This record gives sequence, C-alpha cells and structure tokens, in this order.
Amino acid sequence: MAKSPTRTGWSLSTFDDSILLGMRRARSGLQAAANSPHLGRWAVAGAVLGGLYAFIAYAPASWLADSVASASNGRLLLAEAEGSIWRGSALPVLTGGPGSKDAAVLPSRLDWSVSPFFGGLRLKLSQGCCIEPGLELEWRPGWNKMAITVKPSANGVGHWPAAWLEGLGAPWNTLRPGGQLRLSAQGLTLESRGGAWQIRGQADLDWMQASSRLSTLDALGSYRIGLSGGAEGASGAAARPSITLRTLEGALQLNGSGQFGERGLKFNGDARAAPGFEPALNNLLNIIGRRNGASSVISIG
Repeated sequence: MAKSPTRTGWSLSTFDDSILLGMRRARSGLQAAANSPHLGRWAVAGAVLGGLYAFIAYAPASWLADSVASASNGRLLLAEAEGSIWRGSALPVLTGGPGSKDAAVLPSRLDWSVSPFFGGLRLKLSQGCCIEPGLELEWRPGWNKMAITVKPSANGVGHWPAAWLEGLGAPWNTLRPGGQLRLSAQGLTLESRGGAWQIRGQADLDWMQASSRLSTLDALGSYRIGLSGGAEGASGAAARPSITLRTLEGALQLNGSGQFGERGLKFNGDARAAPGFEPALNNLLNIIGRRNGASSVISIG
C-alpha cells in the first residue's frame, strides 16, 4: 500500500567515480595541450569531448528521477532510483504533490533502457506487475517541436491497480477506488509545436470492476475513457482531441463526452443508477455531480 517515497536527489554511486575519472582525464588533456603547442586546438577539443562523453554516459538515474518529479509537480516520483539515465530502475510512487502526506507505491520496480536511433531516442520500459512486455516510446526532436510515439505490445500498454490513485490525495483518498485500470493505444503520438501539444491516434483507459468505499456494492461496473486525436486538416493543423466516457457494464451508468481546447478540457456527462440500484447508489450520485432528478450531472470546464 502506501509507502513513504525515498529521496530522489543526488546520491553517491559507483557512477560518480566514472564521472570523476572522465573529468580528471579531460583536465589532464587540457593541461597537456596548454604546455605543448603541437597539440593545438584538436587536442583541446578532444579533451573537452572526452569529458563531456563521460559526464553524459554515466549520468546517474537520480537525475532522471529529479526530472520526472519536476515535470509532474511532485506527483510522480521514481523512488530508490538505481543505475544511470540510460539503463536503470526505480519504484514508481504517486503522491499528492509537495507537502502532501499521501503516497502509494507499486509492488515491483520499473526498469528502463534508452538507446539512440536515427532521428531520436528509443525508451524501453518493463515492470513485472503492470507494464506489458515490449512497450516502447520513441522521442523525435525537431526545430521548435518534438514528438513522442507510443508503441505498445500486442496486449496493450499496461494495467495498474486502481488503488494506486489514492496516492494522489483528494478526491481519490476519499473515494478509495478498487478494480483495475487497463491502458491500450493505437497509433498514439503526442506532438509539441511551439509549446502547444497535439494528439494523434487513439488511447483507451478501461476501469474494470470499479468499486468505491462510498458505495455498499462490491462492484459499481466497468467503464471506458476514450481519447481520440484530431485528424489533420488541409492546413496541416490537427483538430482538437476529444474524450468520451461510456459504461461497459454495471449498476452505475456513466456517459459523457468532451473536447480539449485552449483553456483545457470541457466535458459534459451524467451518472445514474441502473434499475433496482437507486438506494445503494444514492449517496454516491450526490457526490459525483449536481443532482437532477434521478441522474447526476457531470460538468468540467
């Protein structure tokens, strides 16, 4: 269950010795170049590049952990990071952010390896509990843009216990979700141009056998959140991505749709109880949204 995340900042490791060795060699090369005019600029450049290579090649995994924590505003941590940024492992932890006392860690370590390919970098991820074998992410940089392509295995991206979300704090620590989250993707690419993100392809997040401590029912149902990227128009610009919510089966019926715009997500939907389940779900419907008779209106944005 919850586990206090360990410090992910700089820590001494066997990689530090390699970095220091590379720096010493670079410094020796610079001194030799300064004392011998025959070495010239090429020797200086070689010494600098050698030190830079050692600095990058043996960069510790804690640097990656710090970057992930910063990008997620402290909500996703890579605790107990080991190895280097190119090949390492860590324990994924969800937290409520800086100052939060909520935290939830997954039961097995996340392993990663990064390798270059023509046009960018390829990231391979594996995790015994949660990620399907063969998952890859490709990062392609460009002038004032970059693209991240998700390449899932035949079985999808991965599956996680819904209880992991409790680490994010409110409202998840109140809902106490149960069940399993399953993520799949088809041709999914996230592209940034001039700081604006576009989505191409599709991703589906299924919440199977969902449950909550706010309901007396053992299971509320199974649901699917679908994300569809906008098709590219004649001008080359992609339409805004859309999101849908639908019920696969269950006592609690959830449905809705929305779209991502310049001001974020705008979503409208409703929740209602299947016939015969109204008394058991009445309290939950009051919390989900604004009551309108037998249904509860869900509005975001």
